Amino acid sequence: MIDLIIFDLDNTLTDFVRMKNSAIEAAAKGMVDAGLLMPSAEIEAEIFKIYEKEGIEYQRVFNQLLKNLLGKVDYRILAAGIVAYRRAREATLVLYPHVNKTLVELLKRGLKLAVITDAPRQEAWMRLCYLQLHQMFDIVLTFEDTGVQKPNPIPFKRVLNELGLVPGRALMVGDWPERDIAGASEIGMKTVFARYGDTFGVKKSGADYEIDDLLELVKIVDELNG
Repeated sequence: MIDLIIFDLDNTLTDFVRMKNSAIEAAAKGMVDAGLLMPSAEIEAEIFKIYEKEGIEYQRVFNQLLKNLLGKVDYRILAAGIVAYRRAREATLVLYPHVNKTLVELLKRGLKLAVITDAPRQEAWMRLCYLQLHQMFDIVLTFEDTGVQKPNPIPFKRVLNELGLVPGRALMVGDWPERDIAGASEIGMKTVFARYGDTFGVKKSGADYEIDDLLELVKIVDELNG
């Protein structure tokens, strides 16, 4: 019997990689238009280098970029990059197909829903609010809520404890086997690999189930709950 579905956020509910790539491309072009004398493709490469060092959610990436390239922050170029980034982000931050329908169907069945994400708290909540998902979950647990990332068992155990459930009554859905699947499996939860969000070319996920469309999750839950 399953009472709780826990979702990863990025690349499970929303196509984060597509959004990020589009936003960075737009930011680079915006900075070129504002006077940064460098091909936009090279600017994009430099941005990704900073992300590799500081993390993909690093909020001062453009400040650091300009310091690296110019030795200072040119605020005209900085502002142009930020505005272009935000406009592209809003245009490309979308849900995967059937996310809303799936969540509604699960709620109809009386299931509790949660999110465990390694994203910073503010960024996670902004994405959820923009996508109008912020009212659908009983718990949203971010990196700053525990100070550890998946596959550490602490986030999974915290959600279960707060809802008064045992691992065997919960199902974890995620796109990253080493974090989402391994972390949940370690404490005895059933797992679902969101293959549609895979960016690593995973051959063996180690999950109990694999899906190519989130709506398949409803059938899995119905079968588990008889």
